[in-house]
Amino acid sequence: MPKAAIFDLDGTLLDSVDLHALAWHEAMVKFGHHVSFEQARSQIGKGGDKLVPVFLSSDEQREHGKDLEEWRANRFKTEYLPLVRPFSAVPDLLRRVRDAGLRIAVASSAKKDELETYLDIARISDLVEVATSSDDVEESKPSPDVFEVVLKKLGFEGSDAVAIGDTPYDAIAAGKAKVATIGLLCGGFTESSLRHAGCIDVYPGPASLFAGFEDSLLAR
Repeated sequence: MPKAAIFDLDGTLLDSVDLHALAWHEAMVKFGHHVSFEQARSQIGKGGDKLVPVFLSSDEQREHGKDLEEWRANRFKTEYLPLVRPFSAVPDLLRRVRDAGLRIAVASSAKKDELETYLDIARISDLVEVATSSDDVEESKPSPDVFEVVLKKLGFEGSDAVAIGDTPYDAIAAGKAKVATIGLLCGGFTESSLRHAGCIDVYPGPASLFAGFEDSLLAR
């Protein structure tokens, strides 16, 4: 059995992907970039350091990249953060993981101030032992930094842990850290894209993973 479960938050435990995509879409348009909601949504799961360069040139990033990210962050906090809700059975799943003897960690591309709020929204603050955000690392997913930091804090090797995420970027980042990944479809990515990125198992969402826990990577 693994010794730790490392969870993503946005799209994995929290129904927030569309809300993040809206904030990014609006920010891009406000600063003169023709980026559709669908284009923005396809990049959710990355941190701003990896998302912005997809749509802005180097000169544009120097010109107004920081202002765009700040506007996006404020827009999300004021308009969309109050709408974020957890998926079904999130605390139940994490309690099941804990009861099985695994340590629980969170490796998210969210900002640190958002991370603490997310844990409260998901009602899992008391269940998470270690949490890292994009502020704790040099590069966000799909770079492996957040997983490497979590593993170091836990004192484990990659083979000791299982990651649970909803995007190909989670699986790619975890794979680079030698961590096997369970994919969840609740973030909106297809099963084929998750498996292609390296997910071993794929479930519809936290509730189905909770229901099938005994047969999952978390229990074997």
